[in-house]
Amino acid sequence: MPERTPDAPQVQFSWGTLVRYLVLGAIALIMLLPLIWLVSTAFKSPTEDIFSFPPQFIPAQPTFQNFVQVWQSNPFGQYLFNSVLVAVLTVGLNLLFCSLAAYPLARLEFRGREFIFMLVVSTILIPFQIVMIPLYILTVQLGLRNSYLGLIFPAIASAFGIFLLRQAFQGVPKELEEASRIDGCTELGIWWFVMLPSIRPALVTLAIFVFIGSWSDFLWPLIILDRPEYYTLPLGVAKLAGAFSLDWRLIAAGSVISIAPILVFFSIMQRYIVPTDSGSGVKG
Repeated sequence: MPERTPDAPQVQFSWGTLVRYLVLGAIALIMLLPLIWLVSTAFKSPTEDIFSFPPQFIPAQPTFQNFVQVWQSNPFGQYLFNSVLVAVLTVGLNLLFCSLAAYPLARLEFRGREFIFMLVVSTILIPFQIVMIPLYILTVQLGLRNSYLGLIFPAIASAFGIFLLRQAFQGVPKELEEASRIDGCTELGIWWFVMLPSIRPALVTLAIFVFIGSWSDFLWPLIILDRPEYYTLPLGVAKLAGAFSLDWRLIAAGSVISIAPILVFFSIMQRYIVPTDSGSGVKG
């Protein structure tokens, strides 16, 4: 006789679950409406009314002319290069310095460790606007105005990054650290070969936060730069408002160009935000 296949599990219908999903879907749609309108406006032709009511989210005559005009009439290639360079260097330096600062605060025993950590975390409460003028004066005195290093200088490390990585380091099993010391690994080797691979999800999370913050930063580049060849994309998009007398189609096209790399970066990096197997070699 043929074997009897087990019955498929019954999916129970719940009106409460349906209502929750409908409410969450409606909230998500409301949150996405400005982005949908922005993308729709970027593809609309000059003959279409972008402020019609009800709004037309699907362009009647889609065109790429807005993107072509923005790219040709402005050095958006240079803006994009500047933003990529600044964001990549900022992410790399943050991961390096924050992990170097967080490791001893999490794993090494020394006097005043908790006090130093509290001082570092307390700086999160200080708004950037308070330290903006001293940072500007220091940057000018160092000769970093109108330079890539001047753009990166205030963001090479962050108290949030140190806090996040310290908490991640504390979750690594101590047995891995002790086994590495028995094998003759130095503290720097333990940090590089054991600790950093074990906290990869936290590193990726910090990289995403830093990348988005650096990419969308407008205030500091506006203060430290007055030479267009160093402008980042946020400054370039702001410049469009004056260059095209508030032609919203062209401004929307420039905005889409500026936010597309963030979406690409997040879609690539989110797959790495998964728990690591750092404790798989340790018996419970």
